[in-house]
Amino acid sequence: MIPTVCLESKRSPRRSFIGGSDARIIMGDDEAALARLWKEKRGETEPEDLSSSLIVQLGTVTEQLNRAWYERNAGHLVTDVQRRVFHAVHRWMAATLDGRIEATGAVFEAKFMLPWNFSEEGAAEKHMAQLQHNMWVTAARTAVLSIITGGGKWVQITIPADPLYQHLLLTAEKKFWRCVRTGEPPQLFGVEPPRPRIEAVRTVDMSGSNAWAEFASLFRLTRPAALDHDRARAELKALLPEDAKEALGHGVKAKRSKSGAISFEVLDLETGRAALQH
Repeated sequence: MIPTVCLESKRSPRRSFIGGSDARIIMGDDEAALARLWKEKRGETEPEDLSSSLIVQLGTVTEQLNRAWYERNAGHLVTDVQRRVFHAVHRWMAATLDGRIEATGAVFEAKFMLPWNFSEEGAAEKHMAQLQHNMWVTAARTAVLSIITGGGKWVQITIPADPLYQHLLLTAEKKFWRCVRTGEPPQLFGVEPPRPRIEAVRTVDMSGSNAWAEFASLFRLTRPAALDHDRARAELKALLPEDAKEALGHGVKAKRSKSGAISFEVLDLETGRAALQH
């Protein structure tokens, strides 16, 4: 059963719940950041002032453009913009949404990232904890990561919910929240994010890649030989008698395993003749 969620104003104090951005710290490997978050939730220190962080501010000012660009190019309306959603059971879990895709209910997350060393896999891994947290809170099956880079590039990545990782995420967040309540300092949880399963959604022109050109040429040159190799393997398998454990001749040795699988080995012609004479 999909849990009912409760929508509340964004004015609720952030230290009264664990949000998606907190999940990234809780599941991360920065011990100092985890300790700071713990103190913030306990009210022992003020939240970090991010007004002087250019990257954070660029993400904020480009969020509306990001959403409009997604709607224009993907053809889907984004709703529930900046709505705060509390989990129906775990009231200390919440998600302040960049939006939800009206047609599918997917969580929408807008990000600004620098172009150097950018990769879709790296971006998905970086934001995995936040996305899985928000999907868990809203009972969404997928999340859409919409990224604008400083290089003028827009990327859309669809991430499915990962039940195993969400279970580990919930366990880690429960432990952290207990530390907030009891005053016990938290420890890093050391959970590796799942390998992102990126949905293929675009066509890429590789004509400018020298490496692609090299291996594309090699692929084209060797393809006829590869097809002949596969056909020869199939024909040799068909010629192998059913009661034969091994067969060899003309520089090729076939061997049948106990499970029935047949493997082939290329022999030196002289070695093959010697084996037959023996």
